[in-house]
Amino acid sequence: MDPLTAAGAASLLQPVAGAAARVVTDKMRETAEAFEASFLSQMMKPMFEGLSTEAPFGGGDAEGSWRGFLVEAMAKQTVKAGGIGLADQVVAQMLKMQEAGETAA
Repeated sequence: MDPLTAAGAASLLQPVAGAAARVVTDKMRETAEAFEASFLSQMMKPMFEGLSTEAPFGGGDAEGSWRGFLVEAMAKQTVKAGGIGLADQVVAQMLKMQEAGETAA
């Protein structure tokens, strides 16, 4: 097949288009997982608000200051371990919106 024909050019660009689509899908997944981690962090925050930071097992004022970072890290780890499925739903909706935009154009 002659690479200068339209069909030949399309076949040459197909791997590039596939790689670009994979990059876009990876970015969507990353964004959806960040959203899920943010959601989980907000849901976990009230669980830790009532905990005492006083001795003998508390960390004092420093624990209160760093608790937000701890909750955020636990949310990210939960997503990394599989999450609650929210990221999957967000990615599916993003793909539907993208496909709807392509067919409308």
